[in-house]
Amino acid sequence: MTLTRMVSGGQTGVDRAALDAAMAAGVAVGGWCPQGRRAEDGPIPRRYPLRELAGGYLQRTRQNVIDSDGTLILYFDRLSGGTEQTLVFCLQRHRPYVLIDGQDLGLPQAVAKVRRFLERESIAVLNVAGPRHSTAPQAYAYAHALLERLLSPGR
Repeated sequence: MTLTRMVSGGQTGVDRAALDAAMAAGVAVGGWCPQGRRAEDGPIPRRYPLRELAGGYLQRTRQNVIDSDGTLILYFDRLSGGTEQTLVFCLQRHRPYVLIDGQDLGLPQAVAKVRRFLERESIAVLNVAGPRHSTAPQAYAYAHALLERLLSPGR
């Protein structure tokens, strides 16, 4: 696997899980967040080295798709909101993506699917997107466990 950096928009849920798992594994992190570091729980903590982008959530979502080699889109049962818009941006920009339904796939299967995607597409910079905590309370735990396993050697 050639993964060298993980990016997200810093929202609660999947975005924060991606940043936390990558930071714990020693993988560089970054990405764009809305101006004012806006998230549903208030300003995104400064420990996450995200760059502010004028505009709102859609602008940062688009820019993270553009600035990465591919996108991991996590969802639970159905795509909606910004998670669905991430897929739209990937399709519009002809950017590689992998969809993981956390309600349908167990962690071992999800890890294997993401690993195959990373290798097939030679992903160095991975954008991770998915629902925020308020719409999917299970999102953080699932995403963190998936990415922790993905980034841990020998797992």
